Amino acid sequence: MRAGRVPWQARLAYVALFAIAGAAWYVLAQAEHAMRDMQGDGVLMGLMWIMMAPRDISSYLTVTAAMWVIMMIAMMTPAVVPMMLVFRGLERGPRAALDPVLFAGGYLASWSAVSLVAAAAQWWLHDNGSLHGPALAAGRALSGGILIAAGAWQWTPWKEACLSRCRGPLRFFLEHSRPGRAGALVMGAHHGLYCIGCCWLLMLLMFAGGAMSVLTMAVLAAFILLERVLPAGPWVTRIPGLALIATGIILLAG
Repeated sequence: MRAGRVPWQARLAYVALFAIAGAAWYVLAQAEHAMRDMQGDGVLMGLMWIMMAPRDISSYLTVTAAMWVIMMIAMMTPAVVPMMLVFRGLERGPRAALDPVLFAGGYLASWSAVSLVAAAAQWWLHDNGSLHGPALAAGRALSGGILIAAGAWQWTPWKEACLSRCRGPLRFFLEHSRPGRAGALVMGAHHGLYCIGCCWLLMLLMFAGGAMSVLTMAVLAAFILLERVLPAGPWVTRIPGLALIATGIILLAG
C-alpha cells in the first residue's frame, strides 16, 4: 500500500469522471421536466416525444438505450468510488495513477451494457401498455410484483455472494488482480458483473417508481451505495427486502 501524491493527469481524469456523472444527473433532471410538460422545442424535447412513441421501434430503442446509459453513469458512479479509493492505494507501479479511473470506466461499461436490456424491457412494457404517465411508471399490479421480487432477491445467497465482493474490495482485488491499464479496465468490468448480479432486480424498481423519475434514481443510487459502505450484516439487505415485499403486497392488495 502507498498513498503518494496524485499526478495532475490523474486528478484531471477524476474531475472529468465526476463532472460527467454530474452532467448525467443534470440531463436526467431536464429530461424528466421535459417529459412532464411535453411543451416547447429543442433536441431534448424531440427525444422525449420519441420516448412516448414505442411503435417507432428503432428510434425508441436508440433514444431509450441512450437515456439508460446516462442513468447508469449517474446512479452507479457513486457506488464505484469506494473501490476506486482502495485501488488507488494498491502498489501497481509509477504509471498506474490512472488505473482507478480506468477501473471505473470498465465498471460503467458493464452497466452500460445492461442499459440495452433495460431499454428493450422498457420498450416491451411501454408497447404493451404497462407503463403510464410522464414518468413511465408501471401500474399497481406490476409494481407490486416487481417490489416483491426485488425484496425476495435481497434474501438470496446469490445476492449476498455478489455483495460480498463489493463490501470487501481487497478480497476482490486479491482474487482478480490483473496488471497494466488493460487489466484495470478488465477488473472494472468484472467488478461490474458482480454489481449487476447484486442489483439487477433493484434496477427493475425504476419501472415501479417511474423510468423517468429522478427521485427514484436518487433513492436507488443512495441505497446501492449504502449497501456497500455500511458494516456487513443481514439487516443491511434483509430488512429493506422485507420492506419491499410488504410494500408490494400492499400494492397488490389495494
